[in-house]
Amino acid sequence: MARLASWCTWYWLRLGVCYLATIFSLGLAHALVSYYKDWETTQRETKKIVFFYCASAVITFVIHIAEHLSFSIIGERLTLRVREQIFRAILRNEIGWFDETSNISSILLSRLETDASLLQLIIVDRSATLLQNMGMIVCSFIIAFILNWRITAVILATYPLIVGGALSEQLFMKGFGGNLRKAYMRASMCAVEGVSNIRTVAAFCSEEKVVGLYARELQVPSRSSFQRGLITGFFYGISQFCLYSSYALSMWYSSVLIDKGLASYEVIIKSYIVLVVTSYAVADALTLAPDITKGNRTAASVFELMDRKTKVACDVGEDISTVRGVIEIKGVEFRYPSRPEVVVFKGFDLRVGAGMSMALIGTSGSGKSTVIALILRFYDPTQGKVLIDGKDIKELRLASLRKHIGLVQQEPVLFATTIYDNILFGKDDATEADVVEASKLANAHSFISALPEGYSTRVGERGVQLSGGQKQRVAIARAIIKNPAILLLDEATSALDAESERVVQRALDKVMEGRTTVVVAHRLSTIRNVDVISVLQGGKIIEQGSHSSLMENHGGAYHNMILLQQNKSTSAY
Repeated sequence: MARLASWCTWYWLRLGVCYLATIFSLGLAHALVSYYKDWETTQRETKKIVFFYCASAVITFVIHIAEHLSFSIIGERLTLRVREQIFRAILRNEIGWFDETSNISSILLSRLETDASLLQLIIVDRSATLLQNMGMIVCSFIIAFILNWRITAVILATYPLIVGGALSEQLFMKGFGGNLRKAYMRASMCAVEGVSNIRTVAAFCSEEKVVGLYARELQVPSRSSFQRGLITGFFYGISQFCLYSSYALSMWYSSVLIDKGLASYEVIIKSYIVLVVTSYAVADALTLAPDITKGNRTAASVFELMDRKTKVACDVGEDISTVRGVIEIKGVEFRYPSRPEVVVFKGFDLRVGAGMSMALIGTSGSGKSTVIALILRFYDPTQGKVLIDGKDIKELRLASLRKHIGLVQQEPVLFATTIYDNILFGKDDATEADVVEASKLANAHSFISALPEGYSTRVGERGVQLSGGQKQRVAIARAIIKNPAILLLDEATSALDAESERVVQRALDKVMEGRTTVVVAHRLSTIRNVDVISVLQGGKIIEQGSHSSLMENHGGAYHNMILLQQNKSTSAY
């Protein structure tokens, strides 16, 4: 109700402004007429008009303060609400949606930034201006018809010319000639990529190349500038010709009416000024049409995003309080939504017992990381089932499922906040003692304590203030603090040097005890102690067993991999 009352108050204030603007034009016409009368009449009428203008000044002062205060409150509330809803809608979508080229991070961030601001501009500002102009038009027509309907009818007949001239003038001042938003967005995407990957750009001395790519994207709007200016200027000239022609016609007809005694000079001047001022209000209203249309498209885009139903439902299903950790993948067929023509799995089966550890190895593209994604339900299989403790994960509430799963990735993702807050992402209600204990299990407490600010140290964007091994141990601590029944390690040590790998591996060995663990690895030396090793090739398990049993199979895939790594031939692994 409060929001509705503020909107109503604001619109009434707008209508008050448009009424005063109409009366102003009428007062101006009355002042001009009064100067052609006797001096006493001129003085008397002038005093009335001055008093009226002073009173109007006070009223408009108060109205504009209230109006802009309401505008600020309504606009900021709308922007905040829309941005929050858009961001919530973005995060609600399944991972496959983010794989689409139209939903890359730079485009989504641009939509988050610009769509809300554009909606504020259109809904709050433009629609109110339109209402104000429409109110001014209605008031002016009523006054003009009361004064003299004949001159009003003729001026209305010339309105298409008057309005056309004023409209093109306004559009010309706005830079009319086409919407280049998409072209500039592509250029912005190029700039964002260059800045976000500045280390790579600097390492390869590619600054000029990136600038060249950015300049190339800007050539499209640049090339169209000459053509747009030529066309706009041509039509602007025509519109001005029509505008002054309509003025001439109105003046000529006014003289005819005065000559025939059908109207007085006073009535003609008042009607003419009121309607000419109104013509600019009509033109101003019409110039808002492209903005209103753009606003409608933006609103449709925003609501399309908000109303989209995710293909991986997250708020429905059974809550699970405890998990033993039995993982089963039965008869799964899977294709990535962004690459539906590529079959990753067909009739794929896998089972990991509770508390057991399994390593997935194989060549790139064999489906190792896909298994991790399916267990986390980043994607749903086309056919088949993924079961946790015998329950299809599609029947479990997503947050309840993921609460019992810890993930450590090859490239740990840290947020630009403190180490403490990054670890706390794993469990919001964790205590400080929980954070410290998780850090100790991850072999991270010693290096964190040695930092000048300890756990309050800010890690920088994507954790750039920490080394690779330090980032990985913070990520492990973040996974540990959840106390997950299932631990997923996606090449958690492949990007580390030998010393960092040794420290991180020792931390992982502690964490894996008593938990169901699925390890994806390229470095086979890190998986010798797991219970079961599964060798994947072409989306199928071609070998399975412990390290010792697989090594006994001379000529087997696993045996060959070990030999290749021992010979330091890593061409495919």
